[in-house]
Amino acid sequence: MTASLETILLGFSILLLLSILASKASSRLGVPALLLFLVIGMLAGSEGPGGIYFDDPSLAQSIGVVSLALILFAGGLDTNWQSVRPVLWHGFALSTVGVLITTFLVGLFAARILSLSLLEGLLLGAIVSSTDAAAVFGILRARGVGLKGYLTPLIELESGTNDPIAVFLTVSLISLLVNPNVSVFDLVPAFVLQMVLGAVLGTIMGRGMVIVMNRLRLEYEGLYPVLSLSLVLLTYSATTAVGGNGFLAVYLAGLVMGNNDFIHKSSLRRFHDGLAWLMQITMFLTLGLLVFPSRLLSVIDAGLLIAAFLILVARPASVFTTLLFSRLDAREKALVSWVGLRGAVPIILATFPLLAGLPIADLFFNLVFFVVLTSVILQGPTIPLIARWLGVDAPATARSKPPLELVPVSDSMNSELVELEIAPDSTVAGKQIVDLHLPPDALILLINRNNEFIVPRGGTILQAGDRLLVLADKEALARIQAIVGARGPKT
Repeated sequence: MTASLETILLGFSILLLLSILASKASSRLGVPALLLFLVIGMLAGSEGPGGIYFDDPSLAQSIGVVSLALILFAGGLDTNWQSVRPVLWHGFALSTVGVLITTFLVGLFAARILSLSLLEGLLLGAIVSSTDAAAVFGILRARGVGLKGYLTPLIELESGTNDPIAVFLTVSLISLLVNPNVSVFDLVPAFVLQMVLGAVLGTIMGRGMVIVMNRLRLEYEGLYPVLSLSLVLLTYSATTAVGGNGFLAVYLAGLVMGNNDFIHKSSLRRFHDGLAWLMQITMFLTLGLLVFPSRLLSVIDAGLLIAAFLILVARPASVFTTLLFSRLDAREKALVSWVGLRGAVPIILATFPLLAGLPIADLFFNLVFFVVLTSVILQGPTIPLIARWLGVDAPATARSKPPLELVPVSDSMNSELVELEIAPDSTVAGKQIVDLHLPPDALILLINRNNEFIVPRGGTILQAGDRLLVLADKEALARIQAIVGARGPKT
């Protein structure tokens, strides 16, 4: 019997509300929200109290692909280029060479313990090779823990760029298993073509998005989120249609767009952040519904062995090998190794063998689901403790929310609205604003002091930790940054 639309909407709305409440509980429990989303989906499934029967891998995969594209774009949009630039090559090395090493090691191990062929083992390795940084930083923020140095941008960049590689490897290995006429050597030019097209088209589309946003004067402000959403979907679908990697394209488009000025930037960031959360919840709920918990019992032994090998051997080997010539010390590399949590992407990729009709598809899906759960349960809650034990933790810095947004009125507008934080050792701490001799083209609009906004005057004394909302042209901005001695992200 087919459920009515009202029944479907009622059930979905209840699951969404439960997931939102679960995200609040996850902060207090110190576990990733994605784990609770999955659990809610499993409880709502056919073998749980909810009794919702869902066994459609095709629909689950479609939801997962769209969700992942929107999540990656939001991640790129929120990434500060200046922060990831110093770790650019190390991040890409982790997302390429690191993924290949993880795939190879897990593949060999899985083939041995499960009596699989080498290609089948490598397919399982590719499926579980990508990481999820959102879960990591969610736990750290909940515990008030930050990371020293370049660890945060490195982990962010790796997780944003390793999904496209994992998708390519999974699809390619499936094609090798399904079609014996396909050669491994055929994959090399296909890989280069996908990545080059994805990178080029993503960069072009990112720049195009900025131009369209600034030049297309819409009558209704509410249409700008619709416009940005349509451009993201266009970027993914068009890039995929011409043979490029759509996931890489949307991430880079978001990165390019987020590091340029465009109209309604702050509101659009909030829109895509909210949309990314909706997609995450929907994706995890769907994957939770898709799994049958009783089928996980048969893979517990193999799942624990593969999860342990992945966490304790494959991930550390890939990180230490890839970062061999980096400036990170052993403690920092160990932290990067431990935070390689698995998220929704491996479970989405596990639906690919199901749709391809591979004989080992059911085994792989249950194994991957179990490995993801194990990774999240064992690694997630211990991340703050490990960070402190390794001595790489730092006080968490809460992201401020400026109350103002600068809307460009022309493409030639030279002014920028920038937030600068006064460091504890800054020479301006304890001085009056009038004594700073700021450039005439720079104006301090507001001071955020302990989340209270102060309207500045010439006699206002600045304190360490103050966040200054400054309006200035590019030349004056460089001078005021030198005076204050701090650089902050654009709002």
